[in-house]
Amino acid sequence: MMVGSRFSVGADIPSSVPPHLQADIRAVEETLTDNERHTLRWTLTWLEGRPIITLDNGTQVGSVGHENAD
Repeated sequence: MMVGSRFSVGADIPSSVPPHLQADIRAVEETLTDNERHTLRWTLTWLEGRPIITLDNGTQVGSVGHENAD
């Protein structure tokens, strides 16, 4: 596993995140309360070359078994 980066809710998503996962991230963000939008952050990590994006509350986008839809 290699560590990627952290970014805030609503911030620019790292360009290394595939577009279909960027859409998933934005969909999760739409469900958050105002307080969550201001306090939670995403963590991007890479496992076996696949991006896994985890929100501070445990919500996860992407997974080891997730195949790219590109």
